[in-house]
Amino acid sequence: MGSGKRSLTTAAMVLACACAVLSAPGVAYASPTPAPMRTPTPTPTTSPAGKDLEAIRKKLDALYHDAAVATDAYNAAEEQAKQQSAEIVDLARVIVQGQDKLDELKDRAGAAARAQYRGGGLPPEMRLWLSDNPQQYLDGAGRVLQGEHATKGLLAEMTRTQQDLQQYAKDASAQWQKLEANRQAKATAQKEIKKQIAAAEKLESQLQKKEKERLAKLEEEAAYTAQTAWLSSGILAEISGKASEQGKKAVKFATDQIGKPYEWGAEGPGSYDCSGLTSQAWAAAGHGIPRTSQEQWKQLPHVDVKDMRPGDLIIYFDDASHVAMYIGDGAIVHAPRPGRTVTITGAGSMPILGVVRPDA
Repeated sequence: MGSGKRSLTTAAMVLACACAVLSAPGVAYASPTPAPMRTPTPTPTTSPAGKDLEAIRKKLDALYHDAAVATDAYNAAEEQAKQQSAEIVDLARVIVQGQDKLDELKDRAGAAARAQYRGGGLPPEMRLWLSDNPQQYLDGAGRVLQGEHATKGLLAEMTRTQQDLQQYAKDASAQWQKLEANRQAKATAQKEIKKQIAAAEKLESQLQKKEKERLAKLEEEAAYTAQTAWLSSGILAEISGKASEQGKKAVKFATDQIGKPYEWGAEGPGSYDCSGLTSQAWAAAGHGIPRTSQEQWKQLPHVDVKDMRPGDLIIYFDDASHVAMYIGDGAIVHAPRPGRTVTITGAGSMPILGVVRPDA
């Protein structure tokens, strides 16, 4: 546990399940038993104007979830576009080098052809008969034969170089087509993100101040209920893993970002989306990981929830559309959604798909 940092106790986490943000989090470790439960005060779900706030809460969750899915698609297309752009640049460099080599080979082949032409005209037998020095002629003929072999080698190398250039050109064209496809995918995802966020913001804008306050309370209670159910399973008593050195660095980076706003597609330093936070945290720890939550789930080693340790990543929802970093004591740090900031909450406050370990 880092000096000057507070450890999150389980009792504190039950309060954090109500989405309270701790102002000075640190690297925490799992406590042996869950804290006692408390029953939240029920919040009326229907406003005086007749609005069903619980239905609105679920609708907002669905809209922001769809925005998160589109954000993952955007981030994936962005990463692929960067990779393909780099590959196109590399291929262009190779093509230029190949063309320079081909020009050189053509010059050498042309010089050899001209030399052979100047020595040609008569059949070899006639040139031998007319020669004043037959031995000198035979020595020269041997050199000519060597030159002919060298010329054939030049022509073969020219052919191979031309074939290589044609293949490089095909590869560059294929990468360009993929780049354009990913640009289109990115633009489509961007439109979907804006559409879902705009719909959510419009829905929220129709609420009065008191309705917004009650809606926020409903969100807290939903998170608390989910976290309480998770703790009630006794899972926290089984979690005893301690952070690796890289894990501690990743947790410190992530918790240092608390209070910074969520922004889709952002990787810091001023704002983050969920996978932007986790990928940058592990990059700061010296271990690169995939950019998106879905690729983190696909590519990183999986571990059981009971075996997780601070620094591990918890993947949420069946479509792996959200990711958070486990920091110990049943808590996570994450970038929740538009309109929210990087914060700490209960690890069980959302449906867990599984856990991955970047430094397994």
